[in-house]
Amino acid sequence: QVHLVESGGGLVQAGGSLRLSCAASGRTFSTIAMGWFRQAPGKEREFVSAISLSGGSINYADSVNGRFTISRDNVQNTVSLQMNSLKPEDTAVYYCAADISFRIAAPTTRRDYDYWGQGTQVTVSS
Repeated sequence: QVHLVESGGGLVQAGGSLRLSCAASGRTFSTIAMGWFRQAPGKEREFVSAISLSGGSINYADSVNGRFTISRDNVQNTVSLQMNSLKPEDTAVYYCAADISFRIAAPTTRRDYDYWGQGTQVTVSS
């Protein structure tokens, strides 16, 4: 069992920045690939970014590439998402997710993840 708790969401103006964090517990963190997804009202949950066990493999959705940066700290058991140049279309509930399959890559699909956090709201005003 992996427990995930997100933090750092909030309200920001377009062009601003936010940093999301996700704290994980219940399993050795370096054995977990981590991802971020988001879900806007009326839309499907979509992939944002993912990082592999060691941090050596990282993926981003095209819509956030160049603006968002994912990182992990295997000592603090956290994964972070630095979000810069935010746009109104980034408004969503952001979820972190854990993949415990010892996958080498950074998975990009929902079905690859086993555990999910409760989500944190990010609102970008125009």
